[in-house]
Amino acid sequence: MKQGWEIKKLGNVCEELFAGGDVPKVNSSKVESDIFNVPIFSNGEKNKGLYGYTNVARVIKPSITISARGTIGYSEIRESAFYPAIRLIVVIPKTEILDLFFLKYVISSIDFTHSGSSIPQLTVPMIKEYPIPLPPLPEQQRIVAILEEAFEAIATAKANAEQNLKNAKELFESYLMGVFENPKDNWEKKKWGDLCQFVRGPFGGSLKKSIFKEDGYVVYEQKHAIHDHFNQLRYFIDEDKFNEMIRFEVKPGDIIMSCSGVTLGRVAIIPENIRRGIINQALLKLTPKKNVSVHFLKHWLRSKIFQDIIFEYSGGAAIPNVPSAKILKDILIPLPSLKEQNKIVENIELILVETKRLESIYKHKIVVLEELKKSVLQKAFNGELN
Repeated sequence: MKQGWEIKKLGNVCEELFAGGDVPKVNSSKVESDIFNVPIFSNGEKNKGLYGYTNVARVIKPSITISARGTIGYSEIRESAFYPAIRLIVVIPKTEILDLFFLKYVISSIDFTHSGSSIPQLTVPMIKEYPIPLPPLPEQQRIVAILEEAFEAIATAKANAEQNLKNAKELFESYLMGVFENPKDNWEKKKWGDLCQFVRGPFGGSLKKSIFKEDGYVVYEQKHAIHDHFNQLRYFIDEDKFNEMIRFEVKPGDIIMSCSGVTLGRVAIIPENIRRGIINQALLKLTPKKNVSVHFLKHWLRSKIFQDIIFEYSGGAAIPNVPSAKILKDILIPLPSLKEQNKIVENIELILVETKRLESIYKHKIVVLEELKKSVLQKAFNGELN
């Protein structure tokens, strides 16, 4: 600990520290109490339109609120009068010894998640016992100035990285749109039904949980199409049930599509060497015919053009569902020759690899910047900032 610094419990350096909704025993110029029809605040944000008559504390002095439930530890400086809800803890520092902004940075450096409770929550007694570093007031203000400058630079760098990440994703989407929005004159328009065999998953009653086994033939789920992976297998059926439902079997080279919800239209290709199994009721199985590349079809299905079509045909329901196979089969797909399909797929895959590489770089940079913030805070409160 740097010379001249002290370690104090948070409760000992605050004029008031209480739970929102409670009325402090000391009714001073810092806190007023009355019965009001007041806007309710929760976790740092006002719940629009929510008012209530309640005996609450009206905080009229600059303070900090800390979320005590759910996203525990989220803190915010309050410089205007407000009425805190019960899920907030209000901290009013002794400003003659503790700078409000310095305290905000100290609180943001504390890991409140290990509160020792099965339900993450903070209590006033718990908060009061947290030790905090207390340098002299001028040193606190110097540290605040350094942190604000450093965090502004980090925030700018993070915003740039996030924008670059967004741009990388949009670059691929833009290329994909360009391919399918501007087909060449020699491309034919084919009905989807002429390019694939369609099999909708079985009725839900055919796959009751009571028939599932600990092992056997896999029942593939919606999540396998959504996330394009085929691990995390949960449900299995025996050989008799599998043979009974053989028409729903998936094989390498088939495409499975999510059939409901916001993930409607998400697709994945069944890879080689997966365990034999069937689709469940939330999937559509597509088996491409010989004149179409499964990968060309996959990229078309993943394009915004198809996604817009599938949601339009879903009828705008609150929970979108895939339209009937008859409707799907009539959707037109622009189709070049098989040779050109393969060339297009090759170009798409090259751009996709580069996009993923860029995404990885920018995601890593965002993580590094967050770690840098933690490192800067740690140095600040160890007295290592020059």
